[in-house]
Amino acid sequence: MPNPSSPCVVLGVTGSIAAFRAADLASAMVQRGWEVHAVLTADGERFLPALTLAALTHRAVHTSLWEEGKGGRMGHLDLARVADVVLVAPASADCIAKAAHGLAGDVLGALLLATEAPVVMVPAMNTNMWKHVATQANVKLLGQRGVQWVGPSEGRLACGAEGPGRMAPVVEIIQMVEKIIKKRAGSK
Repeated sequence: MPNPSSPCVVLGVTGSIAAFRAADLASAMVQRGWEVHAVLTADGERFLPALTLAALTHRAVHTSLWEEGKGGRMGHLDLARVADVVLVAPASADCIAKAAHGLAGDVLGALLLATEAPVVMVPAMNTNMWKHVATQANVKLLGQRGVQWVGPSEGRLACGAEGPGRMAPVVEIIQMVEKIIKKRAGSK
C-alpha cells in the first residue's frame, strides 16, 4: 500500500535503445520509497515490455491516451495531478521534438502538457541526432519553459558512435529528482 507522504514520480519511457535502463531507474526509485507510475510510449514498448515496469513499480503501466482514471477522468490527467516530478528517461529525439511543439497524440505528450509538476528529461540518442540543430533548438526551447536536463553522457553508443548521447547514469538521475523533491517539500 502506498504511503501518502511518499513522493510521486511519473516515469516516461520513450523509444530509445537506452529504455532497458529505465528498469534499473524504476527499481532504484521504488527502493527509495517513492511512488512510481510508469508511462510507456508505443516506441518505448518496442524496447522494454510494460510487464517489466509493472513488476518493478507494482503498478499498471500507462500506455494509452484513452485510459480511464478515477471518477471517469482521463488517466493522464490523474497522473499530471499527482506527480511531484515527471521524469522522462530515456528521452528520445522524437519525444523531445514532440514536447517542444506541444504535441499530445500519446499519453506521455498529453501528460507533459497537463502537468504543473517539474519536468526532467534524460536524453538518449545517436550523437548526430543529439548535436543536430533541430534537437538543440528543441532542448533550448524546453529549457526556457523550465524543463531540467540530466545528460546526455559521453561515450560509446549502441550504434558504435562515440560522443554525447548516452543516457546519464541512474545515480545522477536519482540525485536530480531527489533535489527537486526536497525543494518542493520545503516549499509546502
